[in-house]
Formats: sequence, structure tokens, C-alpha cells
Amino acid sequence: MNNQIALINGPNLNTLGKRPESIYGTESFEQLIDRVQKECDKLGLSLNSFQSNSEGEIIDHIQQVISKSAAIIINPGAYSHTSIAIRDALEPAKIPIIEVHISNIFKREEFRKHSFISEVSDSVVCGFGTDGYLIALNSISQKLKRT
Repeated sequence: MNNQIALINGPNLNTLGKRPESIYGTESFEQLIDRVQKECDKLGLSLNSFQSNSEGEIIDHIQQVISKSAAIIINPGAYSHTSIAIRDALEPAKIPIIEVHISNIFKREEFRKHSFISEVSDSVVCGFGTDGYLIALNSISQKLKRT
């Protein structure tokens, strides 16, 4: 069974711990990835973690991992609201896609309330802080056990 999880983080997520604490918390990006890796280990999943501030690099990475992964967890950051190209890269996926947002995008600025990525995602987790990544992992783990 393929247990490879592609974790894709978009722009500015590498600056976690330096962004407004009231929205993004205090956990650094490195601490987050370490916590996600530990959860993957606990669940018997293999993690392929990637972060980029570049839309093109994110698209290239999606195209590289889409056929090799059991699932994709993606936090596209601000590209959620602007990138039809990332949406189109994810669209042909035959694997589960979970979109994650640290904050509740529906309680923020009006422009954040629409995500092009949600249109091609199986699920969206938002508003749980960085715990949303663990929620997504546990959901994927359960889906993979059922298949």
C-alpha cells in the first residue's frame, strides 16, 4: 500500500512564528513540520514535505508527486484565493486532497472567503491553527485504511 503523503505549503508559511500571533500562533514552520512528521510516524505514513513562495514551483511539485502519493495535504496560503493554475494542477488527481488553513478564512477579509483550491479538494480544514494539519493527516489515515 502506498502511504506517501505529499504536504505542500505555499507562500509565507515558512515564516510561521514571525507572523501575527493572533492569527497564526507562535509555532515556527520547523516545529510544525517536526510535529507533522511525528504524527506521520505514529500513523505509519511517509511524509514528503515541500514549501515554496513561488506559484510555478508549487505547480511543478504537484505534477511530480501527484502520481506517487497516496494523498495531498495542501496549504496554498494566499494562492488559495488567486491561483487557478494550482487548482488546475490538482484537478486531475485521483487521490484525496485536503486543503488546510491555519486561520478560519471565513472570519477574515472578504477576499479570503473564496478558494479556488477548495473546488478540487475533497475536504477543507480551517480555523484549528496548526492542529489542522494533524486533523488532515488523521483523516487521510482513516481513508487509506478503508481502501
